[in-house]
Amino acid sequence: MEKIVAVIFDMDGVIIDSNPTHKIALQQFCHKYGFHLTDEELLSRVYGRTNNEWITNLFGRELTDRELNDLGEEKEMIFRELYKGTIKPLDGLQSFLEQLDAHDIPRAIGTSAPRSNVDFVLKHTGLEKFFTIILDQSDVKHGKPDPEIYLKVAARLKLPPAQCIVFEDSLSGIISAQKAGTRVVGVATTHTLRELSHTNLAIKDFVGLDPLTLIGSLFRE
Repeated sequence: MEKIVAVIFDMDGVIIDSNPTHKIALQQFCHKYGFHLTDEELLSRVYGRTNNEWITNLFGRELTDRELNDLGEEKEMIFRELYKGTIKPLDGLQSFLEQLDAHDIPRAIGTSAPRSNVDFVLKHTGLEKFFTIILDQSDVKHGKPDPEIYLKVAARLKLPPAQCIVFEDSLSGIISAQKAGTRVVGVATTHTLRELSHTNLAIKDFVGLDPLTLIGSLFRE
């Protein structure tokens, strides 16, 4: 490979298929505070966004930093309690990461989730060793679909965004990565393959995905 290419992973819906559990946690959290979101509202207003953004939008008023932190962690504690017994990496991901490691291909995580969830996911999936560069919601002022998260991850990787491949499941995350100037692989956990047809490649999971073949197809001159 002449050109150095890095791979960036969103977390929810990419490293783990967690959105069904997040949905239950959100429903329990929202019900407690008297809110009822439809599936369409979850897709458009919540998925891919930081807790600070969707919680502020949900309550419809300015909240203090303490309120945002407490409410966000309350929701995430519900999620972690629900998910801790069934969490596992997306099919084929472990093998894909091992291949990236074997070929010394740089990788990172860029997620809208809080660090408490990132630590929980990596610990319970056993994937900590594959990631030394991790950016979460605390690292950005503007959540997805703003490109800030992926611009900052690329900078940490010391590569231009045009030399990065982002794996994303949410529409807001895809927009974020495209605005940043990366190649984007859509992962069909939250949306269908057809709904992800505007990405460079859409996949169901990582089974059989070869990093060198992927890089060759996305960076063909």
